[in-house]
Amino acid sequence: MDEARTRGRFAPSPTGHLHLGNARTALLAWLHARASGGMFVMRVEDLDFGRVRDEYRVSQPHDLRWIGLDWDEGPDVGGPHTPYLQSRRTELYEDAINRLRAKGLVYSCSCSRREIAAAASAPHGVDDEGPPYPGSCRLRPLDPAAEDFALRFRVPSRPVVVDDLIQGKHIFDPEKLSGDFVIRRRDGVASYQLAVVVDDLMMEITHVVRGADLLPSAARQMLLYQALDREPPRWLHVPLMLDEAGERMAKREGSLTLGAIRERGVPPERLVGWLAWTCGLLEKPREVMPVDLVAGFDPARIPPAGTPVTLPDWLTGRLGP
Repeated sequence: MDEARTRGRFAPSPTGHLHLGNARTALLAWLHARASGGMFVMRVEDLDFGRVRDEYRVSQPHDLRWIGLDWDEGPDVGGPHTPYLQSRRTELYEDAINRLRAKGLVYSCSCSRREIAAAASAPHGVDDEGPPYPGSCRLRPLDPAAEDFALRFRVPSRPVVVDDLIQGKHIFDPEKLSGDFVIRRRDGVASYQLAVVVDDLMMEITHVVRGADLLPSAARQMLLYQALDREPPRWLHVPLMLDEAGERMAKREGSLTLGAIRERGVPPERLVGWLAWTCGLLEKPREVMPVDLVAGFDPARIPPAGTPVTLPDWLTGRLGP
């Protein structure tokens, strides 16, 4: 791809306040786009209606701007690919589903999670989406009167190769990874796997920087790109930020949030410098803003694996700011 046309993005879900791991991934995504002389897009992935909150819609962009990030397109600045909220892009997802259906790649499924787990009787796939779907409804016609069903994508019986710019080449067996996966949930809402592919295509995203936990998702998304006759973006799956116990920092588990850090009086320059140091962009922590890191940014310096980090006293508040 022409690096001068790089289009990157950060796409948080407004289901919690941003924590340190979110901030580091956003920083890396922003640096990759800016160092390439490209555009940076903010998209809000708000399809998890049961957990989305307006307070998070407000706090997340505020927190990102506090650490010095900006974007060229997004819900609050507009752009040529509006709307930038997934909840307002339903027609685009339905159009993609219809294209897949026309190719015979979609079928209805009435199985519950419990039924799938019982039928599979096997270990989970390589990510956290549960056991691979055993194909119960693939050859079973759905009752015409049924209303409560999901739509699944038929995965092929061939390996999928994901060549990641940080994690290297990985080969996935889609049948063992997930089996036929959901592209529209039982409640009629597009799944993450479908929505992210449609949005990245429509927004002309060329490079996706995101957490390494989503690497298996790239295999499913690769299949959707191929089925839609489109080229996928280049992926850069960055290491997760781990706490002292080696556990992933996750917003739903009470990890230290950017809002809490800001309220403690920590300067954003100190936080950004520390985040950059934890992923190999600086030899030692020092106060910098993201713009100071653009000229020397090299994704080759980012390690593929996450390592536990010890939070400094100024970050935990043990000795104040």
